[in-house]
Amino acid sequence: MWIAYAFASAFFAGVTSILAKCGIRKTDSDVATAIRTIVVLLFSWVMVFLVGSQTTLPALTGKTVLFLVLSGLATGASWLCYFRALQLGDVNKVVPVDKSSTVLTILLAFLLLHEGITWPKAIGVVAIAVGTWLMIQKKENAEQKTEKKGWFLYAALSAIFASLTAILGKLGIAEVESNLGTALRTGVVLLMAWVVVFAKGKGSSLREVPRNELGFICLSGIATGASWLCYYKALQDGLASIVVPIDKLSILVTIAFSYFALHERLSKKAALGLLFIVAGTLAMLIQV
Repeated sequence: MWIAYAFASAFFAGVTSILAKCGIRKTDSDVATAIRTIVVLLFSWVMVFLVGSQTTLPALTGKTVLFLVLSGLATGASWLCYFRALQLGDVNKVVPVDKSSTVLTILLAFLLLHEGITWPKAIGVVAIAVGTWLMIQKKENAEQKTEKKGWFLYAALSAIFASLTAILGKLGIAEVESNLGTALRTGVVLLMAWVVVFAKGKGSSLREVPRNELGFICLSGIATGASWLCYYKALQDGLASIVVPIDKLSILVTIAFSYFALHERLSKKAALGLLFIVAGTLAMLIQV
């Protein structure tokens, strides 16, 4: 059943990227992150009370809370970097770099969670790395002129923090109901996001958010909330080194939506890279 949750997480995560891109055309990326986190937090606590997991709050240990807080901080950092990367670069370039966090997650799962690395996993890692490299190659046409510098650094940082999020999240939800764990760590993300907004003096930007973009930001928050709930339920019941690759298949949803909604088209080299990423991801699932 946890595999079904992982695939549901992938779908909602793919939709999130497109909605987020539509919501930050004029809106500052840090402000957008802070706003959408409010939506995710509300969504998360609604689920907590629906399943009744709030009654388990007194049973939380200091260790569990620590890992949930650390996971929340890593998530916040990943979101801030990811939104900035989306604002600067094309979706079909930023997303592959972000999804390459799979490689680091598998290595960390091996070192910290003692999850083995089989031949299918090793082949998958190589395929994902090659596919990512192919997808981020510069376009040889006029579209490249519209792309701003710096997106790759933010996308790479997003991937690093995302991999830490997965590992810390796995450790943090070992002894806590997954919905409650998601809600608690989202609170940490919210606090971090708003601290960043006001620390950078961007509070006044809240009044300048276009209404249509505010709608997309809120919708992306709802999609993120749904993705998280499925993702952490899958992490709680399954292997991190399997859940994470399945979640990364959200790239297919994102690329499809970017083509129809944003009119971003893949070059032949990028399309080949996408095939490598998908093949590598599927290779990791052979053992399931």
